Amino acid sequence: MELGLYTDSVERLSFTEALDLAARIGARGIEIAAGGQSSAPHMRIGELLADPAALDRFAGAFRERGLRIAALNCSAWPLHPVVGTAHEQLIRDVITLAGRLGVDKIVTMSGCPGDGPGATTIDWIWYPWPADAVALLERQWAEAIPFWQETVRHARANGVRKIAFELHPLHLAFNVPTLLRMREAVGPEIGANMDPSHLFWQQMDPLAAIAALGDAVHHVHLKDTQIQPEQVALAGVLDTRPFADPANRAWVFRTIGRSHDRAWWSTFIDALRAVGYDDVLSIENEDIAQPAVEGVEEAAALINGILGA
Repeated sequence: MELGLYTDSVERLSFTEALDLAARIGARGIEIAAGGQSSAPHMRIGELLADPAALDRFAGAFRERGLRIAALNCSAWPLHPVVGTAHEQLIRDVITLAGRLGVDKIVTMSGCPGDGPGATTIDWIWYPWPADAVALLERQWAEAIPFWQETVRHARANGVRKIAFELHPLHLAFNVPTLLRMREAVGPEIGANMDPSHLFWQQMDPLAAIAALGDAVHHVHLKDTQIQPEQVALAGVLDTRPFADPANRAWVFRTIGRSHDRAWWSTFIDALRAVGYDDVLSIENEDIAQPAVEGVEEAAALINGILGA
């Protein structure tokens, strides 16, 4: 395994500044932010698809620093009633671009439809009741599976072997059972982006999830979550209060090591090794309590210490 950096962690840095930071902290596998939820200015997809010279310059920037492109991340919302069409095209374009770059993995999200014609937002079903909600959920799966089957055919044609879904609430594949359902329906190209932060706040066990997923772990994000028991006691984990007021939330994202200590992260890496994962450990930093670069540096120091032990 090797340390990596998801460039969305430092969205205010330029492309070259982000690569320079990655090289300085010892990250070798770079996960490039490629649109979707991210506004990081690190990949101009249209330009790279249209201009072979621009594509060569882009790839050369990694080689010059001894880096590799581990994955392209389009944190998209396919199937969304409003932005879904554009995000579905984004996913296809990112797959095409990955193929031209010789990158065999993209990271994205599974998506979630609305509740039918005329919908203006997603309808995420998280409770198996009443009966019409359960029926809607099955209709959503019936819409999602053909989309991902077709997308996987496009991925195969472009040499992309792995599509890693972040197990993110508000999307159909958000935990182990739903990820495995999608994988069984679509194919082994579908796998998980093992980001423990979202598992923590849902009260899941990332170590158990890794063991259950096995070779369906396609990618890894390094991000921590702090659970605040006194707030969970009042709000539960389905807390809609703003992240801008972290003291009054049930949980908040943290730099790795700030909530779960080095021993836990060492065990996490051991669990990944046990299922045969041997790829990038990509820092994703969303800790609003510290500057972005500082958080990335802190995370890198912790993981480099474990990998070098």
